Amino acid sequence: MVVAEHPRPATEPPLAIPPHNAAVAARLRQAAELLEQQGANPFRVNAYRRGAETLERLPIGLAELVSREGQEGLLRLPGIGPGLAAAVREMLHTGRWSLLQRLRGAADPEALFRTLPGVGPELARRLHDHLDVESLEALEVAAHRGHLEEVPGVGPRRAAAIRLALGSMLGQRRLEPPVDEAQPWIDLLLAVDGEYRDRALADALPTITPHRFNPQGAAWLPVLHVTRGGWSFTALYSNTAQAHRLGKTRDWVVLYFYDPAHQEGQATVVTETRGPLAGRRVVRGRERECKAFYAGGAAATSGAAAAGWGIDSPRR
Repeated sequence: MVVAEHPRPATEPPLAIPPHNAAVAARLRQAAELLEQQGANPFRVNAYRRGAETLERLPIGLAELVSREGQEGLLRLPGIGPGLAAAVREMLHTGRWSLLQRLRGAADPEALFRTLPGVGPELARRLHDHLDVESLEALEVAAHRGHLEEVPGVGPRRAAAIRLALGSMLGQRRLEPPVDEAQPWIDLLLAVDGEYRDRALADALPTITPHRFNPQGAAWLPVLHVTRGGWSFTALYSNTAQAHRLGKTRDWVVLYFYDPAHQEGQATVVTETRGPLAGRRVVRGRERECKAFYAGGAAATSGAAAAGWGIDSPRR
């Protein structure tokens, strides 16, 4: 018996986008829209939009692709570099994307760290307070520098487990040098810090409404997106529990920086309160370089000059 085939409709319905792909692509588009609204570099905005288009056209589900091919499978996709690949893996593993939450004012680093296996509320708080990190990328940098063992209650075994979990979430193999090996020069960080604080003081920046420590729901947190010396920067006042406790919410500035592959790094700039640098703006963890910079050391001052971007004396 011959079974007649049903004729195909003249116009084929569009292929359904796998759920994970659609969700991740939507978040990339949301980030692009927020970055655009907040005045970010158009090239950075378009990179997220191109990434969203790639994921919407992908016939295989992202979870399946990562399970089969890992980080390398993502990196083979057009428009997906190491930074976007890490973002995709973060979303698949945690259901969150710290960059998007930050742009929305909804960043909660402690909740993000609790998505790591074996990290509960108390350990998440200690990781945040002692390492002064806000994202999984920054935590990964601290982990590979050996700083996890400095956190109370974190021994070698637990530190190794956290490093392994971070590697699984973010992908350990990268085609470009990770940002912890190639960071912006000290003069560049201090210049962006100064520009941010000057423009924030002049009410010349867009503001976002942070969800944490903001019972009145005020849009008080200024945000700056700039590209300087080949790096993209996002600058925000610190909105951490410790900054509020010490009254430093208008002093501590968190700088997120992105290389051309959109890999993220983080630095915190504060006003030093003691020692030879008292009263100066200092990048935490890079105090020695700051001392050389203020003393006129050439090794610490060539970044902005090499980029052709002059800066004034750092603000005090």
